Amino acid sequence: MTLNAAVAHSAHLLEDDLAGYVIHATKEVFGTMVMMELADCYPLREPVTKFHCSVTGMVGLAGTYTGILSIHCPQGFALRITSNMLGMEVDEVGEDVNDALGEIANMLGGYVKQILSKGGLDINLSIPTVISGEEYTVNAMSDSDCVIIPFVNEGERFLVGLKLRKEG
Repeated sequence: MTLNAAVAHSAHLLEDDLAGYVIHATKEVFGTMVMMELADCYPLREPVTKFHCSVTGMVGLAGTYTGILSIHCPQGFALRITSNMLGMEVDEVGEDVNDALGEIANMLGGYVKQILSKGGLDINLSIPTVISGEEYTVNAMSDSDCVIIPFVNEGERFLVGLKLRKEG
């Protein structure tokens, strides 16, 4: 799990630097929007591509750099995130959870966009996509050009992944 060499060279970033930006952004978003303090467990020790009873929010990046920023969390933690964001109890995975995880992915994608681009002008973000289920695989997470950061809150672990490629 490493940063793409072309991305590292063109953006003048080391993998640890990019991971640091994602860690900072994730802690900031969760601190202000979700009212949760996080501990990061970077680097990820083992590859993770299969998810069980989980929710994944993703946003695509296109332009000078292309890629996907994703957040993967267990369903129970996704419910807690959503409940905190909305200030009310949410007890089933549905539209509210999809909106919350999509919005978090969108905010994190916007932060990465600012870091990598000239004022955000040469990278576009897609509309967030959210998937959930009993068991699914995210193939982008298995590639070597992916930085994945585990986070923990009250004993529950979730992942934020960033897969990037330099275009042209």
